[in-house]
Amino acid sequence: MFLAFPEFGKYSTPLLFLSLQGLIFAFLLLRKYIQQKNISDLFLFAILIFACYGQTCYTVGFMGWYDTYRNTKINYALFSVGIVIAPLIYLYIKSITTSEFKLKSRDFFHFLPFVLFALYRISIYTLDFIQPGFHDVQNGMLKLSLDEPYVQPLMTVFGFAQMLLYLAFTLQLFYNYRRKINAFFSNTYKLELNWIRNFLFVYTFLFLYDVVETVVSAYFVELGYTQQWWLVFFSGIAITYVGIKGYFTDTTKLKKLNFSFSPNKISVPELQNIRKREVSKEAIEQIKTLMDTEKPYLDPELNLIDLAKRANMSRSQLSETINLGFNKNFNDFVNMYRIEAFKKMIAAEKHEQLSLLGIAFECGFNSKATFNRVFKKLTQRSPSEFLKAAI
Repeated sequence: MFLAFPEFGKYSTPLLFLSLQGLIFAFLLLRKYIQQKNISDLFLFAILIFACYGQTCYTVGFMGWYDTYRNTKINYALFSVGIVIAPLIYLYIKSITTSEFKLKSRDFFHFLPFVLFALYRISIYTLDFIQPGFHDVQNGMLKLSLDEPYVQPLMTVFGFAQMLLYLAFTLQLFYNYRRKINAFFSNTYKLELNWIRNFLFVYTFLFLYDVVETVVSAYFVELGYTQQWWLVFFSGIAITYVGIKGYFTDTTKLKKLNFSFSPNKISVPELQNIRKREVSKEAIEQIKTLMDTEKPYLDPELNLIDLAKRANMSRSQLSETINLGFNKNFNDFVNMYRIEAFKKMIAAEKHEQLSLLGIAFECGFNSKATFNRVFKKLTQRSPSEFLKAAI
């Protein structure tokens, strides 16, 4: 009996490897949290722990646990981990995109469904435990007559609805945050924002795959244990990716961004009315003079607040002048000057002493990816294509 478990086969071995990788990085994130007290690391640790828990339950199944131990009670501990991962995803992104984020007592209400479900499972286990013959079977009376036919299907539907809701809120939070960065900052923190985007894409993909698999199995063709293996395998890859990338990506700089001022959002009719009165020509000339003489765009950390102080304007006045007077958002406005500075340095043959990336850094860009993207957006050519045409 004891030789049948564990069975290292083509289904169990990859899952075991991926689960172990996830656990390693989960505890590395926990250590990082203890050292740096960054609460987003704690949320990511919790996401990985619960994801690895669900992964491990499937892994031991493929390793032969259920066949070897026919009276195991592990089914009482199985549940869709999405009911706890969904709010953790939301809180993780919120903790990254909110300055001075602090966990409040009301945030714990996000986990109320999980707590209630855990209490329910403990209750039916306790009631089944006192029934005669329970130790000889895998599932007791309440597990078979109540939980599996009624509660589990209900929790599946609830879990999908909850995950859909939290993913929608989190995606909205992320895209609003990214728009605010364009309005406030001259560099867009592409590396960190790409990590958030990829993180949300991974869990959106897993959610959609799970929904499709469940619908197919319920209404078309019942999928067997091995056919459901692919979802578990993809989940394992996701755990490993999230663990590695989340551990090595520094998101603390996003938490330090100051959004104490929000530029007014202007609808089309309002925009037309404002254009009729136009922004002050003096304000436009003031900004042009400042950008040409003091060259604040050379500072890669330049933001709306700093430029407003230099221009002796309110942040609202500066934002409106840039949006309406130059027909650009703050990010594009500043990068336009950086691109022009880059072109002037090429014309001055600075590329003979510096690489293109070196020149870009001299002009205020802070990463190769941002420079290439902005240059292509504003000139419709890549930097290398521009250089060839200029030579």
